[in-house]
Amino acid sequence: MIQVLRTGPLATVQDLGRPGYADVGVSPSGAADQASHRLANRLVGNPEGAATIEVTLGGLAVVSDRGVWVALTGALVDATVGGRQVALNAPCYLPAHQQLQLGTATAGLRTYLAVRGGLGVPPVLGSRSTDVLGGLGPAPLRAGDRLPVLPAGVLQPNVDLAPVAAPPAVVDARIEPGPRADWLSPEARDLLTRVRWAVSADTNRVGVRLEGARLDRVRTEELPPEGVVRGAVQVPPDGRPIVFLADHPVTGGYPVVAVVRGADLAALAQARPGCTVRLHPDPEYAPLTVLPED
Repeated sequence: MIQVLRTGPLATVQDLGRPGYADVGVSPSGAADQASHRLANRLVGNPEGAATIEVTLGGLAVVSDRGVWVALTGALVDATVGGRQVALNAPCYLPAHQQLQLGTATAGLRTYLAVRGGLGVPPVLGSRSTDVLGGLGPAPLRAGDRLPVLPAGVLQPNVDLAPVAAPPAVVDARIEPGPRADWLSPEARDLLTRVRWAVSADTNRVGVRLEGARLDRVRTEELPPEGVVRGAVQVPPDGRPIVFLADHPVTGGYPVVAVVRGADLAALAQARPGCTVRLHPDPEYAPLTVLPED
């Protein structure tokens, strides 16, 4: 059993999410940085889909009632076990009744704590993930929460240290045109990939809001809600683009003008407020061509 002593700004239980329920209005949710989540599980010999703790900006403290293997990945934080410094991106033994404590993240936004066996909170619609927008799954963690740990599988931790680069100060993300790219003016389509965007403080697991320019639309009428995916870039009336993350809604009323390539979403999930983001046309896709009206 893992007991939560302190959570920091936000700590939630996450796995790989609950895809397949968009038709009934349920977001996929899951780990915002799935690459870091998967790595943490592999380091302790878990299946990649085992539930971990996603910690925003550090500050977590936990204790276990028995000795367990753990791993920390993602955002850079100072981590100690029983007051002794431990490494990130490596398996670490947490003895019974000793505290694992995280400091404040110094680079990146989200750190993942995997425990060998995985966390055994009750699944909802096949997933143990917290959906902060839809309110599904376990509530965000609070001091005093106790999290069961499932029995370990047959896989054994067999890596001493995974060579992982620190989260970048500048995030480069590739985009392809979205279904409503022609709702932007030609100048706005150019700005989208030319501006050095800054991550707004108004950013969470639902999406990353970008600041730096106003994207003017040539069509301003209301759009009926339509399906959206993780990585969709919406432009609301204020002209500031939003890149959807794990807890995005399943439909939206604003035009989706672009979609971030899936491989680049992990870096965006680690982009903290003030971080620079550059959007680049994905070379695998042809540039948008707006056909003349008949």
